[in-house]
Amino acid sequence: MNQLIGRNEYVEELEDIYSSDKSEFVAVYGRRRIGKTFLIDRVFGGRMTFSITALANAPTKNQLLNFNIEMSRQFMRDFPLADNWLTALNQLIGQLETMDDVQKKVIFIDEMPWMDTPKSDFLSSFEHFWNGWASKRNDIMLIACGSATSWIVSKLINNKGGLHNRVTRRIRVMPLSVADCGQILVQKGITCEKYDIISYYMALGGVPFYWTLLKKGLSVSQNIDYLFFNEVSPLKDEFHLMYSSLFSNHQKYIKMVEVLGSKSKGLTRQEIIGATKQNSGGALTEILNNLQLCGLVGKTIPPHSSVKNALYKLDDFYTLFYLRFLHDKGAAGSGAWSKMAKTPKLNTWAGLAFEQVCIHNSAQILEKMKIAGIETNIYQWRSRKNLGGAQIDMVIDRADNVVNICEIKFSTEKFVITADYADKIRNKVAIFRQETGTKKTIFVTMITTYGIVENQYAGVVQNQLTAEDLF
Repeated sequence: MNQLIGRNEYVEELEDIYSSDKSEFVAVYGRRRIGKTFLIDRVFGGRMTFSITALANAPTKNQLLNFNIEMSRQFMRDFPLADNWLTALNQLIGQLETMDDVQKKVIFIDEMPWMDTPKSDFLSSFEHFWNGWASKRNDIMLIACGSATSWIVSKLINNKGGLHNRVTRRIRVMPLSVADCGQILVQKGITCEKYDIISYYMALGGVPFYWTLLKKGLSVSQNIDYLFFNEVSPLKDEFHLMYSSLFSNHQKYIKMVEVLGSKSKGLTRQEIIGATKQNSGGALTEILNNLQLCGLVGKTIPPHSSVKNALYKLDDFYTLFYLRFLHDKGAAGSGAWSKMAKTPKLNTWAGLAFEQVCIHNSAQILEKMKIAGIETNIYQWRSRKNLGGAQIDMVIDRADNVVNICEIKFSTEKFVITADYADKIRNKVAIFRQETGTKKTIFVTMITTYGIVENQYAGVVQNQLTAEDLF
């Protein structure tokens, strides 16, 4: 992938920061493979003053050697090898002070959390670099980046010590929309129907790097096999690599997503405690907060409900796919995905994954419904009293006195509303109104891949959208 796709908002923000008349300290964060480094390189490639990527799982002496090599290479002169970070960063200060002809000096430190090795004193030395020098100037743009989101947030953004309130801008890089991912395929010369693009998105989510791995000339099933189900598949080991790169003590986080992944509609905090046998305290809060910061877990508090009933739900498409089909399983071999076609396990997953696709791409849905300008609250809902086991795939609660109750169905052809299904919808509406006490007008909206069959029961639906409307 050679061009930025779907990142205009971030580009505009970075350019605005670059044109600032004061020094700026920018924290860029987001899950592994989301495109943080690619974004910075594409925006500042020709304007970078100094950039360095820290070494993974390397001791302090190797990190300092790497810093020295990059200093010497990029500034084309030899620097003495520093034996501590204070000396190394002061060498950078000395070099930058000789470059007053450069209007804005962009310093990019990628994977900064890896530099903060035990007993390295990196953070205190970095505090000195920013507080004692860079912040006093007006020509520095310092970009700190890393996949270890919890480190970026706790050590930089929410720092309680010398870096307290020193980050001037923060950019959280989010997944791409399904339409933007379709543009990656166009860029790669891959021809795909909308249904196929959504099928990929249900497994890969909006993580651009994953989409760049897709091969031209292969069907969806062949590409999924290639990515996941062989001994040498490029995403077979991504799960453990991702969680270990994001979190220290990553096994605790894996255990949490395993629990959340087992319940498609999410769990309350109390239900999580019951499932994990973990105490309700700071440790649990930290795990849930960090998973949310990385965009792996979502938290919703439906209207007419209290904070204690907030639902935590696993939101990462790749993680959901991995847990369902690969976790604790060996390589399934060539053709594995094709062999699963139309099995109950795959059909159940596809239905739930398509719900998530619609929720993650709700901006396009609001646009197609011509309500994008109306304030809305979007969430999933389930009966707290378990009345009839009622659950709603997506609720669009609107400020114009309307609630859209959305039924979401993934199928290979038009969906048929039967007499039983129509009664089920009416029952859901009644339970929702009874339990929430809403006085708003309720519209039933169907979101399907190919639309619904117009029969005597279709009148229960007020409006409908198809997969096309997500693009």
